Amino acid sequence: MPKFIIHGGKKLSGEIRVGGAKNAALKIFPAAILFSEKIKITNVPVIEDVARCRELLADIGAGVSKISDKVYEVDASKVSKTDLNPVLVNKFRASIMFVGPILARCGEVKFLHPGGCVIGAGTRPIDMFLDGFRKMGAEVTEKENHYHLRAKKLRGAEYFFHKITVTGTEAMMMTAVLAAGRTTLKNCAMEPEISVLAEFLNQAGARITGAGTPTMVIDGVEKLTGGEFRIIPDRIETGTFAILAAATGSELRIIDCDPSHVESLWGLFDKIGVKYELGRDFVQVKPSGKLKAVDVQTHEYPGFATDLQSPYVVLMTQCVGASLIHEAIYDRRLLFVDMLSQMGADIIMCDPHRVVVNGLTPLHGRKLVSPDLRAGITMVIAGLVAEGKTEIDNIYQIERGYENIVERLRGIGADIERVE
Repeated sequence: MPKFIIHGGKKLSGEIRVGGAKNAALKIFPAAILFSEKIKITNVPVIEDVARCRELLADIGAGVSKISDKVYEVDASKVSKTDLNPVLVNKFRASIMFVGPILARCGEVKFLHPGGCVIGAGTRPIDMFLDGFRKMGAEVTEKENHYHLRAKKLRGAEYFFHKITVTGTEAMMMTAVLAAGRTTLKNCAMEPEISVLAEFLNQAGARITGAGTPTMVIDGVEKLTGGEFRIIPDRIETGTFAILAAATGSELRIIDCDPSHVESLWGLFDKIGVKYELGRDFVQVKPSGKLKAVDVQTHEYPGFATDLQSPYVVLMTQCVGASLIHEAIYDRRLLFVDMLSQMGADIIMCDPHRVVVNGLTPLHGRKLVSPDLRAGITMVIAGLVAEGKTEIDNIYQIERGYENIVERLRGIGADIERVE
């Protein structure tokens, strides 16, 4: 099995580019099923989860043509298969996003409970998806983690999300585009990826209003025509690289990004004492001297992203004082802190949702295992902060979501290699 070898404790410098947003790419590929014509997708991140998306599309009969590493053309006009391949579904959580479009297009879909990493496989229920599809007229049969959904014709409905959900909001929005009548979604997620997807669907003939606000209204249409969708910069990568620079005391320029999508982090940097400069499409993080520990609680956008919580914990080990980290979105997301403790961090687990980090503490290289995507990149950051050698196994979980991460980090001076 491949692994990463890191020799840490070194300053980094230079420029690092932000790739296309994973969370936008994983929605536009299944959205292609709604289209009667070809669509072109650009700025596609070269990551494992996107590869699984392409495989799943091809498996149900769509044509997926690679124009270049980051440009694809998808023709879903001949999609007819309604059984989602269980092997592929089990590999990534975003496979759930194929369900609504296939149901809307074909009137039926069968699938296994989505897989993914430890915070996705079986621990994140799909009840809001199923409830929403039922509201729109689907008949749902469930047996031993297998689902069969049928609907001769979906109809518009009013649905309130009892918990804010990004994928749930996107799934219901996409499904409602071809449903008969009006759908009103309330308590919607407001992430930038939702707004850009809605904008693209509207350009192709959809009638969506309110995307990016808590209430969205979708008037169903007969069909969507083709178009070109450019995937926006990955805001989680932007924040992750900024935290990496701050934690290692490095000067780093993060390019091809949209700093306006990470405003909650810049507010925290102000309190911590991290020096930085924001441009239209770049962030310059500068060496900042002594940093101050600051509490944080994760929150739905535009609050502090749960996907940045893990890297933030590493940053707090390099700050003076105690900080309370409250993970308010997902269970199990703080379990990785035990590995940081093995590296020398002083972390107290209060309960499954809260830890106290006491800094400043030096970190030391260890043999680690990546438990999931975001904790995995956090292990990389910790390894770059730490003195000595760090080995990270199960790197598939990292490569699921971070494009050419070794090459990009080596480009800013990191001593990291991928070995078999």
